[in-house]
Amino acid sequence: MPLILAPLGKEVKIVRIVADDKTKKHLSNLGVLVEGRITVLSTSGGSALCRVKDGRLALDRNLAARIYVA
Repeated sequence: MPLILAPLGKEVKIVRIVADDKTKKHLSNLGVLVEGRITVLSTSGGSALCRVKDGRLALDRNLAARIYVA
């Protein structure tokens, strides 16, 4: 399922990222990697506020829809 549809407050595993190489590299620098863990904290205002490792990250709706989790 896309990250934007993930349940709030539940840690999920990233299984696929559908983006160009530049975007994937940028996400990996932020800690968003395939097989990594991410928690959606909020999805208000058209973006997704997520917890990645010890930090928080805001992703726009289009990018969050391209990150698939299980």
